[in-house]
Amino acid sequence: MQELISDYQSKIKIKKYYFIFCLTFGILTLPLFNASAQNSIARKWNEVLLEAIRNDFARPTVHARNLFHTSAVLYDSWALFEPEATPYFLGREVKGWECRFDGFVLTGDKKAAQEEAMSYAAYRLLNSRFKDSPGASESLFRFDSLMTALGYNLNNTSINYQSGEPARLGNYLASCIIAFGLQDGSNEGGGYANKYYESVNSFLFPSEPGNPDIEDPNRWQPLALGKFIDQSGQEVIGGATTFLSPEWGNVSPFALNNLVRTAFQRESSVFNVYHDPGNPPYLDEEDKEGTNEAYQWGFSLVSIWGAHLDPADGVMWDISPSSKGNVLSYPNSFEEYKAFYKLEGGDPGTGHELNPKTGKPYESNIVPRGDYTRVLAEFWADGPDSETPPGHWFTILNYVNDHPDLVKKFKGEGEIIDDLEWDVKAYFILGGAMHDAAVTAWGIKGWYDYIRPVSALRFMADHGQSSDNDKPNLNPLGIPLEDGLIELVERNDPLAQQDELNIGGVKLKTWKGPDYINEPETDKAGVGWIMAKNWWPYQRPTFVTPPFAGYISGHSTFSRAAAEVLTLLTGDPFFPGGLGEFTAKKNEFLVFEEGPSVDVTLQWATYKDASDQTSLSRIWGGIHPPADDIPGRIIGEKIGNQAFKFAEQFFIGDITGIENLAQLDGFIVFPNPAANKLKVSFLEKSKNRKIQLLDVKGDEVKSFENLEGLNELEIDITGIPKGLYFFRLIEDHQTGVKRVLIK
Repeated sequence: MQELISDYQSKIKIKKYYFIFCLTFGILTLPLFNASAQNSIARKWNEVLLEAIRNDFARPTVHARNLFHTSAVLYDSWALFEPEATPYFLGREVKGWECRFDGFVLTGDKKAAQEEAMSYAAYRLLNSRFKDSPGASESLFRFDSLMTALGYNLNNTSINYQSGEPARLGNYLASCIIAFGLQDGSNEGGGYANKYYESVNSFLFPSEPGNPDIEDPNRWQPLALGKFIDQSGQEVIGGATTFLSPEWGNVSPFALNNLVRTAFQRESSVFNVYHDPGNPPYLDEEDKEGTNEAYQWGFSLVSIWGAHLDPADGVMWDISPSSKGNVLSYPNSFEEYKAFYKLEGGDPGTGHELNPKTGKPYESNIVPRGDYTRVLAEFWADGPDSETPPGHWFTILNYVNDHPDLVKKFKGEGEIIDDLEWDVKAYFILGGAMHDAAVTAWGIKGWYDYIRPVSALRFMADHGQSSDNDKPNLNPLGIPLEDGLIELVERNDPLAQQDELNIGGVKLKTWKGPDYINEPETDKAGVGWIMAKNWWPYQRPTFVTPPFAGYISGHSTFSRAAAEVLTLLTGDPFFPGGLGEFTAKKNEFLVFEEGPSVDVTLQWATYKDASDQTSLSRIWGGIHPPADDIPGRIIGEKIGNQAFKFAEQFFIGDITGIENLAQLDGFIVFPNPAANKLKVSFLEKSKNRKIQLLDVKGDEVKSFENLEGLNELEIDITGIPKGLYFFRLIEDHQTGVKRVLIK
């Protein structure tokens, strides 16, 4: 087993770098940098962040937060200098935390100042976040290399931004976000450790038959492994899995609000749940909830779809957008679920008749079903692809951004914007959406604490079969039989000849598991009959299943939220050119076993098609039943739309984010900061003048008109909440803005 583990670790590393350099939509991530390269400064920092994630522990929640916070400091450093943008953190109170700001005077080139502030902010934040990473030496070196290539001084650590140095402004902004992160509910200071969650179930030992020690078949069960290697190939000391982020619903979100939040309590511990989907299907001997059938069908479907993982079974599929994708609706009832998920694999999507960009039909793309399903399971995995799902969608965003057919018009409207503006806005929105998806999905996971297929299937197998009153081993907690796929072992069965104790037990026709793989480079387990008590998901034996509850699917939530963001951002549901692609090369891509047997090119017409494919991949991967999937898709759609709408408000209006003295002649606001009263002194008289006090969203708090001949105006600000505000002077069709801090 130790040799097999080493083989898997080696193959993970090979695949990881093969994936990064050659396969992921043609994107290259390099350890050294050319400062004159065409990518924007935001893109450069996004790339080094993604590489740092690949070399860290695979923690979707933590890295969704890292992606969001980094995107936010990049955005703020850009927005501060733009007349129509408002920063998110800087000068605002975010979730009860104030990043105070007293203004910044621009004395040099605007773009150079933006890039300098962005680089220092990202550099300081990323050094803080990855200093304890298992790949810290490589990641920190990469951060240093980028700063050096850009010509910046690594030793400039001052946060005294009043000096007018953009570097110090970036350092200050990073210090704000670092401080914010130490009190946002993530327990970053405690290494993101759980504070009060405890599993109700004892360990499952996957290498041993059955699941004899489980206490509650509706709750998550930790695994005991000889060695646990996480999704990024990092070994976790101890070999036992601990629930990752069950209290993440308590982390400060981006666009989520209390209108969609429910606070649950378990033994006085609070679990915040956003977009509560209600209970998943439960299993109990008396079927009190009336959901036994849904539970048993859903988890048994996972083993049935495991029978689709054999490229030698003769089944060929057209996986082009002409046949796959274009799902029009999702199921709402148990009967609709059974119709939606086909026994032979796939969903009701009928594909797209034409590529709308070319006006021509999509070309057929016929491959063995068993290659397609295995590539899907590994391509969309938490694991060896390694950026984790939120990072994976940033990689897809970068692919879209690089496509020559993309027209960079925000929402597909108006003027083409430059690469820097496009990137900072896109990252800010997607980062916020991915963070909200993590807060939502893991809040639900922590509260409902739902079981994974490996635990549920083995539990049911231990109890027999549940569907045929005329056959032996009948038990209401057992697994439903399905001819040719789930059956009982009879006396003349080869499995009975292996062990007479198997007679009467449940057998599955499914992927046979790692026991049939000696050398992952050359062996494949294939599909055949195995005892249900020995079922494995299509995963590495050193990983088995992600270390957190299943309900709801994080993949479905992340992916649908991201698909909504990309659709809204580009103003088009289709990939540029009407087609997104990824090619997995023959016998080079798969890690779990040898394969694929042919080159497999995954294709998607729309972002939603890619998202829906992600969701199905988790069933073929053996880690989610349908009950985990559909709520994640529905909630992800809500999150993506809400995050986009919330982020967009920071881009619109004419609130100026910087005190450019050449534009603000005409009035003085004092004192600043102010407590009870503010005075506005006009330097000249005017015939047509209006003053507005605006909050950071651009909403009007107070306004004053008909100020002709007035030299000074005193304003009562008693009762106005503390924070950053803007005074806007509108005079003779010209506008000037000054910041004011109300304390």
